Parts: sequence; structure tokens; C-alpha cells
Amino acid sequence: MVKFQEQVLDRTFAALADPTRRALLARLEGEESVSVSELARPFSMSLPAVMKHLDVLSDAGLIEKRKEGRTVSCSLNAEPMKDAMEWLDRYKRFWAGNLDRLAAMLEAEDATERAGKAKPRGGAPRKKPRK
Repeated sequence: MVKFQEQVLDRTFAALADPTRRALLARLEGEESVSVSELARPFSMSLPAVMKHLDVLSDAGLIEKRKEGRTVSCSLNAEPMKDAMEWLDRYKRFWAGNLDRLAAMLEAEDATERAGKAKPRGGAPRKKPRK
């Protein structure tokens, strides 16, 4: 069971690691279904190259492909991302605690610095002698 979950997470994170694939997923986010040719249009790469990216996303379970006649359409399946988010959430407490401590340290340092600037240095200011 654990090994299967690790494989799913590995495929999900590997698929999400590429900026082109993330852009394809972002394009699918607001649409029910988009044809492969429409998905490929904004990219400066060949249709076969886009198809390879879509295959990686499909293998990771992040998209579903449907063929109607000669048109292949894709739709988003966010379920594997849910599993990835649950995995990342386990480490959220660690990072939140570290970031809270860092913020407190920086605020204390800033307060000390402001307090140091507010005090006059060397006692009372000197008066200029009259001639």
C-alpha cells in the first residue's frame, strides 16, 4: 500500500516539475474539455512534443483524454494533486513554525535597531562655540 502511494506521488511530482506541463494544467483548470490542438496553440513547440507532455500528465492521472472522431480532448483530474497536497501538509507545521520563529527574530532585531536610532549618541549634543 505504501509503495503504491509513493509511486503515485512520484509520478505526480515528476509531472508537475515541468513548467510546460503546469501551464497545460492551468489551461485545463477553467475548462471542461479542451482539444489537443487548442492546448498546443500557445506553445512554441511541435504538436508531437505537446502530445508527449500530455502523455506524462495522463500517466500521472492528472488529465483524462477522450477521442471523438479525429479530435482528442483533455480534461483536468485534480485528484492526484489532492494526494500530493496531503503529503505536503505533513510538513506545513514544520515550515510554519520555522517561519514564525524567523519573523519573531526579525521583528525583535528591527525593534532593537529602531531603539538604537532613537537614542542620541554620546550624551547631550554639543553647542558650537561663539566667536
